[in-house]
Amino acid sequence: MSLLYRFSYRLLMLLVMVSLAATTVAGPADLQLADNYRQGMSLEGYWVSEKLDGVRARWDGHALYSRGGYRIAAPDWFTRGFPPQPLDGELWMGRGTFSAVSAAVRRLEPDMAEWRKIRFMIFDLPASQAPFSERIDAMKQLVQDSSSYTLSMIEQQPATSHVALMHQLDKVTARGGEGLMLHHGESLYHDGRSQALLKVKTWEDAEAWVVAHREGKGKYQGMLGALVVKTPDGRRFKLGSGFSDEERANPPPVGSRVTYKYYGLTTNGLPRFASFLRIRPGFADNNTVAMD
Repeated sequence: MSLLYRFSYRLLMLLVMVSLAATTVAGPADLQLADNYRQGMSLEGYWVSEKLDGVRARWDGHALYSRGGYRIAAPDWFTRGFPPQPLDGELWMGRGTFSAVSAAVRRLEPDMAEWRKIRFMIFDLPASQAPFSERIDAMKQLVQDSSSYTLSMIEQQPATSHVALMHQLDKVTARGGEGLMLHHGESLYHDGRSQALLKVKTWEDAEAWVVAHREGKGKYQGMLGALVVKTPDGRRFKLGSGFSDEERANPPPVGSRVTYKYYGLTTNGLPRFASFLRIRPGFADNNTVAMD
């Protein structure tokens, strides 16, 4: 890897750290996380909704925060009319627009044209002590009573059978959607991962930390060839596919957290056919590992 390439990405990493430090505010970080749905699980009592490919955000009654607890620089007019109680949801532009909404959310100064395309699609009420079925009715009422045109609610429908669920999954993915979510109607809001909340996809996803860059060859010479990533349990492997040319020219910096998709595990316990999916907005690790 050339010295210029090393220097450029170390400089990029430093700039990312500085910008993150400048926007870090102690905000809400404890969110409910989903487990994976598997055939054979009972669907009794569950509600099903589309899994939006947006940026997870939480409204604390005063401001929007990312999943990592970073203050999101949304325009004042965007949140005008939001209720004074906490909301959990996705900042969303539409199917297949994750990169665009992610870029908009990461800016220190909001781009008004970008934010006019975004909606805050809520799917839960973190401070409510009511079961999810009752929270659905409460969310409908909050949206109805709000004067905000940027606030919407993700549609929830009762789940019926595995066959119907797979049919719905096929329709959503055929239209460019990411998948489905299942939420048990009797469950209370619970920080952390729980089988009361399940994601339904044709593939699995997970997260890892970027620890190094590998330079590309051929047409990708001087650009990213692969990321070396480390999983929470310490396993390392390469992500060499799933990148656009723009992402190869400006890859996720060392220390950032990325999401990858995969299709089961190898006999060595590593993700099979793993490919890059997206960078997690608002995440960086101060204990970064030097590029090699």
